[in-house]
Amino acid sequence: VCMAKGNNQKLKIVYLIKIFMEKTDDEHSITMNDIISELNSYGITAERKSLYNDIESLRQYGYDIIGEQHNRTYYYYLAGRQFELAELKLLVDTVQSAKFITEKKSNELIKKVEGLTSKYGASKLQHQVYVSGRVKTNNEKIYYNVDYIHTAIDRNSMISFQYFQWNVKKEKVLKKDGKPYEVSPWALSWDDENYYMVAVDSSDNKIKHFRVDKMLNINILDKPRQGEECFGEQNTDVAHYAKKLFGMYSGEEEIVKLECENKMAGVIIDRFGKDTMFIKKDEDHFTTNVKVILSNQFISWVFSLGNGVKIVGPDDVVEKVKSEVERLGKQYSDWNRKGAISKFK
Repeated sequence: VCMAKGNNQKLKIVYLIKIFMEKTDDEHSITMNDIISELNSYGITAERKSLYNDIESLRQYGYDIIGEQHNRTYYYYLAGRQFELAELKLLVDTVQSAKFITEKKSNELIKKVEGLTSKYGASKLQHQVYVSGRVKTNNEKIYYNVDYIHTAIDRNSMISFQYFQWNVKKEKVLKKDGKPYEVSPWALSWDDENYYMVAVDSSDNKIKHFRVDKMLNINILDKPRQGEECFGEQNTDVAHYAKKLFGMYSGEEEIVKLECENKMAGVIIDRFGKDTMFIKKDEDHFTTNVKVILSNQFISWVFSLGNGVKIVGPDDVVEKVKSEVERLGKQYSDWNRKGAISKFK
């Protein structure tokens, strides 16, 4: 009775939720005696009648607590959860594979994800955690960088920052001799496991992409953002813009005509979307017009598809492809003449 007046006693229903969240799931249940014992470990006493009422209150609130009788004993468990275990596994996979999240932050995030399921579900998640040894950024400030960029976008403000690259000695070297960039951030995009800021550089009014983990000393400026016209209608749909990019490299926007073997339909849909129009050429081929940011990375992507896809228009793009083929041919023929290949025989 004395305990009922204690501070912990007021938190009984909160700890009851905690017990159901941590100790039960669809495959693991607890008895009323277990519940009373768990509450006692938190310094809380409880009678069966009051617990029946508490469980019913939790059900009315929305917790899917199931009670099932086996051999004259009732077993209780929390059935419905905000995230299914398969969804949490997907989140864990995403966090541990993301290069832009440091190893330390990855482990911290995964530990928080584990808190969204029972201890039994958490143990299953731990079986698939392989963060150590992966390629990860070492910039612990990336969380704050992302927050600053989002804040600047919300405020419609420009930002300044320093940007670095690595030299052969694995040292950070500031670009532009450390002079700050001043840009207008418009979006954040995840590409090739890295996080990029899509921004308009006020110095030449062009869209540029910056690796968020290579940005230092970000400041939000008291200047309104510029360059909205660079996006046009795309400004309301950044995903539409990102679909045109290949490897976050800049270039001129072009409508390129591709000729594809029918078996490559899935590749084109995966890259450009299901709404991409296909025009039948013959029984084995179709053509399609795609809007892309033209760069060597796009051309390399086409090369990687072998005979299945080729660029057939416009003429200036075809000439650019031919020039790239000639450059590659010369690069490797020079390598051959120097006897590099003989080293591998």
